[in-house]
Amino acid sequence: MMGFGKEDLMGLFGKLRNGLRVLPMTGVAIAALAVSGCGGESGGSGEGDQLVIGFSQIGSESGWRSAETKAARAAAAARNVDLRVSDAQQRQENQIKAVRAFIAQGVDAILLAPVVSTGWDPVLKEANAANIPVVLIDREIQTADKDLYLSVVTSDQVLEGRMAGEWLAKEVKGRDCPVVELQGTVGSSSVVARKKGFDEVVAKEANLKIVRSQSGDFTRSKAKEVMESAVKALGKSNICAVYAHNDDMMIGAIQAMKEAGMRPGKDVLTVSIDGVPDIFKAMADGEANATVELTPEMVAPALDMVKAYKKDGTQPKKWHQTETKLYLPDTAAAEYDRRKDLY
Repeated sequence: MMGFGKEDLMGLFGKLRNGLRVLPMTGVAIAALAVSGCGGESGGSGEGDQLVIGFSQIGSESGWRSAETKAARAAAAARNVDLRVSDAQQRQENQIKAVRAFIAQGVDAILLAPVVSTGWDPVLKEANAANIPVVLIDREIQTADKDLYLSVVTSDQVLEGRMAGEWLAKEVKGRDCPVVELQGTVGSSSVVARKKGFDEVVAKEANLKIVRSQSGDFTRSKAKEVMESAVKALGKSNICAVYAHNDDMMIGAIQAMKEAGMRPGKDVLTVSIDGVPDIFKAMADGEANATVELTPEMVAPALDMVKAYKKDGTQPKKWHQTETKLYLPDTAAAEYDRRKDLY
């Protein structure tokens, strides 16, 4: 074996496993080693009947995202799956490199939580050519060829935004309500959907008006900055409610409002999406009003459909929809206790 390095072994393995042509062993090979089970994040061997599945995760920008990764590892362990997780740090180019690395490894399937919705066709065509099925997790993509992926596991994110808007409309009972909207990462499908759902309600309720809408990039720190700017520009008395596309941004916004001498949850209504422990604590403390749950248990159904597909070719539904539920302060303390160790 002299002169035969790890890069060559990885390329040969991929070729034998999927009938691939040998890929150029440059950056792809290096990335393959970085996300492989050998010295990487996965402890599985990938031998025998054990499936080897790559998971290109967006990052760990929020409590919900970290919970999704934690739940994914638990689901994989329960199913004897060697799950190889690559953290993209919210950068699409890192995800594309990871997918190509998984292809070079010859994994059985790839799970992709796309940071943005466009620009995926070329790399998904490479996975398709390698006979590696791809399942999209918690976000969708824009493509004319839906055969490039096996299925998508998401909530109804338009419904999430609509539920948030309907709660707010009912709460203000017809009085004028200027709303600050904190959007997530620009270009992500969840931002488009959650805004669409909320806007549907605003269009029907003349008393609701979005007076400021800006991206907080799904992070607490960015949302805090955006909220500070909104308070200065609009004035404390000219904000009736805040709608955030995720709970972490709302936590940042709550901090900004408190530092400005405002009383979030009382003087300013809040509604956000995800259902992470900290938002339930905020509700229990009287500093937040409502959250729409997005379950982090997205990978488990994806693993089940991949196992069935690999076993006998069972074709899953093109969309697996997860449950959506509104939570209010009356159950917040109990929900916080139930979730705090899960996230």
